[in-house]
Amino acid sequence: MCLVRFHRTLFFASLVITLFQSYEIRSQQPRTTPATTLTITTEPNAMVWVDEIRRGTADASGKLVISPFSNKRHTIRVRAQGFKESTVAVLPGRRTIAIKLLPTTDHAELLFQQAETAREKAREDKDREKAVELYQQALKLRPAIPAAHVGLARLYLDMNQFDKAHDEIDAARKLKPIYPEASAVDGRIFREQALNNEAIRAYRRAIREAGGFQPEAHVGLARVYEDNGDYDQAVVELNKAIEQLSDSEPVIYQMLGAAYEKVQKPKEAVAAYEKYLQLAPNGSYAAAIRSIITQLKREAAGEQIIP
Repeated sequence: MCLVRFHRTLFFASLVITLFQSYEIRSQQPRTTPATTLTITTEPNAMVWVDEIRRGTADASGKLVISPFSNKRHTIRVRAQGFKESTVAVLPGRRTIAIKLLPTTDHAELLFQQAETAREKAREDKDREKAVELYQQALKLRPAIPAAHVGLARLYLDMNQFDKAHDEIDAARKLKPIYPEASAVDGRIFREQALNNEAIRAYRRAIREAGGFQPEAHVGLARVYEDNGDYDQAVVELNKAIEQLSDSEPVIYQMLGAAYEKVQKPKEAVAAYEKYLQLAPNGSYAAAIRSIITQLKREAAGEQIIP
């Protein structure tokens, strides 16, 4: 396989499998930098969002270390099966926080939690259908759960049922008119329909609604621009996503490296790939990226590469 084709295969595989499998962007194993670290203590296996970006899951002891963690005000949202979800503010300079969750017997909330877990684990349509049923049961008990509609939209998108996916986004917006995540998912739906102009508008709406902070939308825009052959703009959007995620998603550096190659900037491509390896030396694409770096450096030195 020639080098260009190999890069294209790696690029799309990482986009589809790593970034949008469930559709939240998630952090890799955190690094420890005392000056930029937040340690959260909560319920075991609780899911944690920072500023509405999924940043990880607490371990069996209820501990999660998030690093890097910028020194500014943040909103932390925590959810664990069988407990009432909690959202708290974290002021600048805070390095540790304990978030105690209260048990819940709210059947609608419990069904919603089960649906979220089922959606994340689903890999086949039969499993996705079970998750759909759970969301629908939760909404029957409590119609005003906008996140359930977004979860349904993600499931329908995965099942290529685009009209139903759009309907769920519309339902979510009726309950929550300003909803950056819903707009970002809407962008994904439009892109899968090859409606790139509509996708761009949806992603830009997500960024606008979030006050500029919406890395999922920036990555989505990068994918659309790459589809359109506008690799320079794709580079811009990927760099914005990297800045907002504070190096918590190494795979975006892989994507950035591939985009730099397409605009004939091998030095920048190598730097991006090396950053991926720094953050994820044992990551899924580490071996392939090491090979790419070697070939790029040989090309730069004027050596002949045999496809």
